[in-house]
Amino acid sequence: MARSFSLAAYMAYARRATAKPPVPTVARPTGELIWLHASDAGRAEALVRLAQRLQQQRPGVHFLLTTQDDTSPEIPIDGSMTWQALPEDTVVAAKVFLRHWRPNICVWSGGDLHPALLMIASHAGVPLMQIDVGKDQLAKQGWRLLPDLTKALLGRFNLIMVHNVETALHLRWMGLENVEIHVSGPLHEGAIALPYDSQTREELAQVFLGRPVWLSAMTALDELETVLETHRHVGRYSHRSLLIIVPDDPDETAQFQARLEAQGWRYLLWSEGKYPGDATQVLLADSHDELGLWYVLAPVCFMGNSLSAGEGGHDPNAPAAHGSAIIHGPHVGRYQEQYARYAKAGAARMVHDRPSLTAAVQNLIAPDQSAIMAQAAWDVVSKSAVVTDLVIDLIQDQLDTFEAKP
Repeated sequence: MARSFSLAAYMAYARRATAKPPVPTVARPTGELIWLHASDAGRAEALVRLAQRLQQQRPGVHFLLTTQDDTSPEIPIDGSMTWQALPEDTVVAAKVFLRHWRPNICVWSGGDLHPALLMIASHAGVPLMQIDVGKDQLAKQGWRLLPDLTKALLGRFNLIMVHNVETALHLRWMGLENVEIHVSGPLHEGAIALPYDSQTREELAQVFLGRPVWLSAMTALDELETVLETHRHVGRYSHRSLLIIVPDDPDETAQFQARLEAQGWRYLLWSEGKYPGDATQVLLADSHDELGLWYVLAPVCFMGNSLSAGEGGHDPNAPAAHGSAIIHGPHVGRYQEQYARYAKAGAARMVHDRPSLTAAVQNLIAPDQSAIMAQAAWDVVSKSAVVTDLVIDLIQDQLDTFEAKP
């Protein structure tokens, strides 16, 4: 590989550490460790989902997830994954970081490359993969004064997965002949199917047979009145309609019950162990443990915690993966991109108040209408799964190749 004067200049600067970097306080887990780096919050969520899928295929593997700053990802991570902020991009900090974690492979998602860290990793024999990258993410603004830095750094990667053919051609134009390049499309966070008891599902499907059913999932207490008024209006046209409510905070179940009782609703508390009868109007599911069951049974799902300003919404991938048409409010916070993706595909509908929620539910509670949206949602989920599966296969290949070397 030809010597890069820009990279040499950067590394010389990176050796000028001003302070001794902190040693990670979390112990490295025993066994195989995959280092996943996310250049933004959306990619962090995608990598957590990818890790969950990969662990199913490679039991016992552990993951180190790094992000750009000291803000940990909001998505829950389990015991197989450790989160750390990315160290300062100096030679001494990189050596301390890599000496402690000793990753078997590095999977860098997106751009914002850190030359010192990646060069030290390359020198240490860590296979490098870059995934989910577009042409505009290959170099930083400040690298214009270092013209060959991008090429020299990208040349250290074993494999690069790009969004489109244009980016792949650009990499070839740069002269990266020895790097394996794949056109995969963007990596979106995949949907993990939630568990549920199949026998309960079959029994409830018989109980619900012929009844219009809709779900208000992760419902905030201040949304309850809107949801109940919607159900009252829906019931005027669909007389046997059933509403399933899952509170956003299960600790508020008593307050949900008090509202239902005060308004005279015929409701059933799911934790009491009974199935709803023909006269039941509302099923109050007072835990999150069986969300998968409700998503798969309800053809229409309003994703709560999204109608009022200041609320953050919830992940739409779960209802989409279970075949439920998605309705949501405008305040979905960091899930904005995900909802926009489903909306573009015709798989999600935004509402703002009781009248628009009522109109959406009345329209989608018809089986033919909800089926169209559910199929569109499933198509989005399937496309995301294809990219995730490709990334997982390539990671597995890289690990197996690395392990096979003498």
